[in-house]
Amino acid sequence: MNRPDNLLRPLSSRRRVLLAGWLLWTAALGLRAGQIQLAQGSVWQEQAESQQQMDQQIAAPRGTILDRDGTALAVSRERYTVAVAADQISDPSAVQDLLVDALRISREKARSVTDPDRRWNPIAGRYGPATRELLSGIRGIYLERELERYHPHGDLARGVLGSVIDGSGQGGVEQGFDGLLSGHAGSEVVARDVRGQPIPGETFVVERPLAGGQVVLTIDLDLQEIAREALEEAIETTEARGGDVLVTDPETGEILALVSIRDGRTAGLSAINTAYEPGSTLKPFTVAGILSHGLGALTDTVDVEDGTWEVAGRTLHDVHAEGRMTMADALRVSSNVGIAKAAQALSVGQHYETLRDFGFGVPTGIEIPGEVGGTLRRPASWSRQSPASLAIGYEVSVTPLQMAIAYGALANGGRLMEPRLVKEIRGADGQVIESFGPQVVRRVAGDDVTRAISKVLVDVVEDGTGTEAQMSTFSVAGKSGTARAYSTDGGYVAGNYYSSFVGFFPAEAPQLVILVKLENPQGAYYGGTVAAPVTRATMEAALAARTSPLDRTALARAMQAAPGPAIPSAARFAGLGITSSAVASDGVPYEAPAELDGGGVPIPDVAGLPSRVAARRLHALGLRVERESAGDIAGTIPAAGTRALPGDTVRLRIRRRIDG
Repeated sequence: MNRPDNLLRPLSSRRRVLLAGWLLWTAALGLRAGQIQLAQGSVWQEQAESQQQMDQQIAAPRGTILDRDGTALAVSRERYTVAVAADQISDPSAVQDLLVDALRISREKARSVTDPDRRWNPIAGRYGPATRELLSGIRGIYLERELERYHPHGDLARGVLGSVIDGSGQGGVEQGFDGLLSGHAGSEVVARDVRGQPIPGETFVVERPLAGGQVVLTIDLDLQEIAREALEEAIETTEARGGDVLVTDPETGEILALVSIRDGRTAGLSAINTAYEPGSTLKPFTVAGILSHGLGALTDTVDVEDGTWEVAGRTLHDVHAEGRMTMADALRVSSNVGIAKAAQALSVGQHYETLRDFGFGVPTGIEIPGEVGGTLRRPASWSRQSPASLAIGYEVSVTPLQMAIAYGALANGGRLMEPRLVKEIRGADGQVIESFGPQVVRRVAGDDVTRAISKVLVDVVEDGTGTEAQMSTFSVAGKSGTARAYSTDGGYVAGNYYSSFVGFFPAEAPQLVILVKLENPQGAYYGGTVAAPVTRATMEAALAARTSPLDRTALARAMQAAPGPAIPSAARFAGLGITSSAVASDGVPYEAPAELDGGGVPIPDVAGLPSRVAARRLHALGLRVERESAGDIAGTIPAAGTRALPGDTVRLRIRRRIDG
């Protein structure tokens, strides 16, 4: 039966509407797809990549800081933190075994971190590169690389080295050479799963990091350790608040040791950033100015008026009352009156220029940040009392570094040297980029003047105020100083003193300048009493250390030429000029063993001795010493009796104290 035409038309219209709708939807879908693929393709691609992968930096290993002989003082080492995503582990038992073996954690801890009820479980601690080899690529175990600064010799030179905080150098060499040491970070792409967690083994390095360069210091590790031991012992003995020891080479200006301790901390650098009034250690420079300007001679006499003299409303006093004496004797016995009276010959300009020429009042230019220049006011600011005060080391402030470098000029014939802490700069591959040689700042006095003053400084040590610095094998030149401590609030602090001694040896051909300064020692406080013995102990230990930078051939010539007693037989083991009293200066009889036929010396039994005494004995054998802290010794690593060669390191085991 045929349907009527009016029934076919609605059906045809419905189909047309459906077809049109379908075509429109298809067109819209195509347009949207085209928009997504073409117009927005890069945007969606970036979003997908950000979800599936992550760009991150690869920290560059920081460059190494070395001592003058190439011994590492500060290095970067890889450490890894470990975390476990327990829900990603397919075989918990196997992972537990691996964690116990690789991290040395307990079985209970391993079970805890692999518990599937805990999705993310960091494991406390930092682990070495061996951990990465064992755990890398294991699903569910995540390692994060960190670079930490490591000091193989503890805080032995912490003040000089500085520290690293958040990848940037803070203080010392770390800050001064941060650009060189920091290197250049690399980059990598890390694949992530749907949860945003890194996928083990799916890391792609885009740019490898470039390690930092190396800095070679002029510091000698053995002398640094010797200076540290001597200063610690002096602080303990005198109950001083702190102090500084500097050892320099007067010919080159190289800093061989620099130790600053204050309130028990070694991270500071008061040797370069804290100025003090030097007192009598400044007197040789006053005399140098008088001689250099032809205004007097050491044989000229001066009336010291029985040790009391009033000048411009101020009264100067001497420790010992005298009548007339030569200028040489005034320097030898450290007469305030004698030196101040002699300095009247200098004009204000000559006086100022002399002190400025020796480097006082301006920074030395050492390569690390934080140095201060001290205070030396221009003559226009001087009072009527100033010339007398300056002549004896007041109304002027200096740093220990300035003073050591100035004494270096007296020791080397009148050349003020630029202090040098950095010997070389090297690339990451160890190739030398730049070397730094000696730099003369200026000539400050003639050789005849410095020789004459040096002879007087020898007399200071022989029978003046510095007899505690005497050595039985070499002539020592030096000067003590005792100055009242000035408060930042204004005025001097009653009972507080800076006690110092600066010496150089051998006096005939100086190789080392040693400065010792103690802050506020208790009891005896004169520099010749508390600081001079530290200088002597440092010199003796430097002679005993077989790897020190001393020219022993030149020392032997100086020893033969210099008058004095014959070398004791105990000097044989040290190689040169160390006396039996120096070996046993800790008060405990001790005979150093001769070297064995097979090479090396047996490590002595130092158990039960204080750490500083044990360290001194080991230093006397040419051995390096590593220790955790002060205290009595339980033993050594290697053990007593083991043969060791000069330069080997012996670790002191400290006896632990159990309270209660």
